[in-house]
Amino acid sequence: MSASSTETDTATQRLDRWLWFARFFKTRTLAAKFVSDGNVRLTRGDAVQRADKPATPVRSGDVIVFTRNDHPRIITVLNCGSRRGPASEARQLYEDNSPPVIKTGTSPRPFEREKGAGRPTKKERRAISALKTGE
Repeated sequence: MSASSTETDTATQRLDRWLWFARFFKTRTLAAKFVSDGNVRLTRGDAVQRADKPATPVRSGDVIVFTRNDHPRIITVLNCGSRRGPASEARQLYEDNSPPVIKTGTSPRPFEREKGAGRPTKKERRAISALKTGE
């Protein structure tokens, strides 16, 4: 192991790679595209900047802000990753300061059947079809 990989206070890592290591994205390509689209803000000290490039360096103490699935995420970087390991290892790379998710009273769609209700009858299938098509 080289000395640069053991020093964590001055270590930096590409933003797309860190997001992938921390398991916010399934692939590094998706992380890079998300960053390139301008969806990520990076706060270092008092300076807030938009991270336009996937190669933007991140280090311990940086705050990353982005929105995914209509849920704002505020992430404080604790460490740089060395590999994309299991989720328990990934959670040690960051501290999540995001607001809690508030579930609105979502009701199931009218054409969804309850689990275990069995196969729909012909009459029920026609009613479901009519709901789906709007007839």
